[in-house]
Amino acid sequence: MAEADRRPISQRSHGWAQWLSKALVRSGVTPNFISFTSIIFAALGGACFYATSLATSGGDRVMLCIGAALFCQLRLLANMMDGMVAVEGGKGGPDGPIWNEVPDRFADIFVLIGAGYAVAATGMFDATLGWAAAVFAVMTAYVREVGKSAGAPADFSGPMAKPHRMFWMTVAALLTIFDPQLGPGAAAILDWGYADSSGKGVFIAFFLWLVLLGSILTTLLRTNRALRFLNKR
Repeated sequence: MAEADRRPISQRSHGWAQWLSKALVRSGVTPNFISFTSIIFAALGGACFYATSLATSGGDRVMLCIGAALFCQLRLLANMMDGMVAVEGGKGGPDGPIWNEVPDRFADIFVLIGAGYAVAATGMFDATLGWAAAVFAVMTAYVREVGKSAGAPADFSGPMAKPHRMFWMTVAALLTIFDPQLGPGAAAILDWGYADSSGKGVFIAFFLWLVLLGSILTTLLRTNRALRFLNKR
């Protein structure tokens, strides 16, 4: 994989990342398997998001929120490690580009749809919010790949690229710990109705809207940059 086709990630140069990638290379694990684990982490993250709407005790809700945040970050870690094992570790294969892209799309879908159903359980919005966020998250990657196939540079810019999406969903998960204290007030400020007086879901809903709108903007900006580059050739 050419360096220009890789997502710029500053953490690749950090000592802990170098150590972990070398340990994975020594273990014999393949980059394709690491890519696959990102789907597992994302599915668990989405399940944790959804389960927050079903939790009946504060302790359960806190653990599920921490789980959702952790799995979002593990998804990103897997996405970084697969490339490092493949490129720096020399373990990449001819099918690597497929494994590098396809699991990412499923991972976005699982996290965002799980969060969407968590919001739907509160009655604020229906699950369409999560589905819409997932569609446009996939579109950000789609326009990048279409532009690249037409001859434009790979565009990993934001404002709502994959790392940004997972960052904001991690923030949503951690803030959801404080739904009972802050949720009703936040909903009142946002003028969102509540079917659940416990304040569940307001932060997940807010950040889903942020991811949705940011992904739409990112899709449009990437499309525009690709078109401008191609038309100048």
